[in-house]
Amino acid sequence: MQFFGGTEISPSLPASTASGNNGHMMYVFNRNGVCLLYREWNRPLHTLNQQQDHKLMFGLLFSLKSLTAKMDPTTPDKANLGVPQLPGQGCSFHSFRTNTYKLTFMESPSGIKIILVTHPRTGDLRESLKYIYNLYVEYVVKNPLYTPGTPIRCELFNTTLDQYVRSIS
Repeated sequence: MQFFGGTEISPSLPASTASGNNGHMMYVFNRNGVCLLYREWNRPLHTLNQQQDHKLMFGLLFSLKSLTAKMDPTTPDKANLGVPQLPGQGCSFHSFRTNTYKLTFMESPSGIKIILVTHPRTGDLRESLKYIYNLYVEYVVKNPLYTPGTPIRCELFNTTLDQYVRSIS
């Protein structure tokens, strides 16, 4: 089932542009900032403990969302920096790139935030994040054993996610 356009019943893979394992790590947060899932594939250096890392990433997202909303040239009335916005409200960012990584971000209408950190030369991953969100809905949300707001512990989702992220170019 596609929640961002399309009419397919099961998730379909976005077109791949090359081959290789470019995915470094991925986070899934709920609307309250609770990390529901953290996966890593290519992360050679660990500088923080996992809880600090999650707080830092969510804080970065919160700050970037606030900054982009404040700088939005199309909205005459600007909210104060740091004021929470509803998903889809105001100007938003999709990704940024440094010399060592690229961070791609998507927020669903329900407030689920998916962050994928990849190699800096990786192309546009918005369709890939939509596909990952569709996997989340199919394998996690529709799972009768899953309690919303708790960490994701679905082996089928993790396996499918690992296979897909390893194929991202």
